[in-house]
Amino acid sequence: MNVPEKPAGAAPATLIRAFGAASGTMLVAGIVIGSGVFKKIVPLAQSGLSEEWILAAWVAAGLVTICGALNLSGMASLTEESGGVYEYLRLSFGNFASFLFGWTDYAIIGSASVAALAFIFAQSVNSLLPLPNPAEAWAQLSVAGWIYPFADSGIKLLAIGTTAALTWVNYRGVSGSGRLSIVFTAAKIGGILLLILAGIFLSAPTPDGAAAVAPAPVHEVSLASAFLGALLSVFWAYDGWVDLSFVTGEIKDPRRNVPRAIIGGVTVAIILYVLVNYAYLRALPLAALAAVGPNEIGAAAAAEALLGAWGKTGVAVLILISVFGTLNAVLLSHARVQFRMAQEGYFFPAAAAVHPRYRTPHRALLFTMAWSTVLIVSGTFERLTDLVIFATFLFYGLLAVAVVKMKRLGRIPGPVPGYPYVQILLLLFAATFTLHTLVTQPVQSAMGLGLIMTGLPLFVYFRRKVRTQPTEAVQQGA
Repeated sequence: MNVPEKPAGAAPATLIRAFGAASGTMLVAGIVIGSGVFKKIVPLAQSGLSEEWILAAWVAAGLVTICGALNLSGMASLTEESGGVYEYLRLSFGNFASFLFGWTDYAIIGSASVAALAFIFAQSVNSLLPLPNPAEAWAQLSVAGWIYPFADSGIKLLAIGTTAALTWVNYRGVSGSGRLSIVFTAAKIGGILLLILAGIFLSAPTPDGAAAVAPAPVHEVSLASAFLGALLSVFWAYDGWVDLSFVTGEIKDPRRNVPRAIIGGVTVAIILYVLVNYAYLRALPLAALAAVGPNEIGAAAAAEALLGAWGKTGVAVLILISVFGTLNAVLLSHARVQFRMAQEGYFFPAAAAVHPRYRTPHRALLFTMAWSTVLIVSGTFERLTDLVIFATFLFYGLLAVAVVKMKRLGRIPGPVPGYPYVQILLLLFAATFTLHTLVTQPVQSAMGLGLIMTGLPLFVYFRRKVRTQPTEAVQQGA
């Protein structure tokens, strides 16, 4: 690619502030609304909860997410730099806490999300148009008996190609990537609205015998446990709302627009999630939704009941659109964490570069693409995500502590919505979820914490480098 040389003595290239409140809202909605809204109705129907409690779980998880957004709105006043949660933790607790978050995001959470979304996209294509498997002869070859790099080779190749194509789009400019996100977000919202209308106006009355085969109601003593399990399951469908903070350096008037966009995007998701799940419950009784097979999708079963085979195909296409748009937005946002880490000296220096022509963190994008590709080939991304997903709640809880700390130090001027009740609620929720995971999945939790700690040698290495550099080259953390 022909890029003009930067004139001698010219100021270094900086990121472009291309997102306003409206485009930021669409970006948040595009990240949050992925594949979960189409799949979660089946495990919820199998939980034994009634229809009313299932809908209540969607509302409750949305309200907790709104609390997280309100908490983040307090932190948004601290800085206009990219990095979001990484930068907030750095300013509040120093480089160690922020590095642990940034390393976890790069090694597992962000890159595994990219790999998983790309794989789901390729799987969806394969369900509509079967893909060839060029490496099928080597599909049984493994590394240590649990990594099969040649299995599902056709799906993996399409996943890698999709990741590379979207990385190229983001490499060439944030405006193009933002427009792509807006188009795909609008398309997925339109498709979900059609599902909602079909469920409300085309559903047939529930047969008289349906109640007899519906899941038994949850007994009083187990209601809290069942609802907590449903709430935690539903919460993953809201995950990703915090990603907008990663691109703070590319948002106009970020102190005002970051909280507005996050709250607006999450509100859109809550309304759509509650209504579309109501539509699913109108289309099929709970027993039928609970009986949907593991390789089927609840939304597709509901659409088929409403619209026949065309409805099922339409949902498959809608999932393609939804996952593709989310993948683009996740690639856009997570690379900014490594970009900010490198600026502070706590990641590989090349990741701090800004393209002189496109004004994007192009090398940070390539770092994300490279590790995501490794995870796609290994097929371990879902396992890694399951192992450490509870770590996101550790950091959300830490953010609540950060708001209290910075507010008491006078670093956050003016009122913070809901303070301090929002922070107390977040801390209680994060503690409950973390304790629940540690008790019910001790081995997986220990493995997840172990994977996070693999960044410790790198932290020591980067800290030594920072300390040997001139003070003006790197901003020192506390």
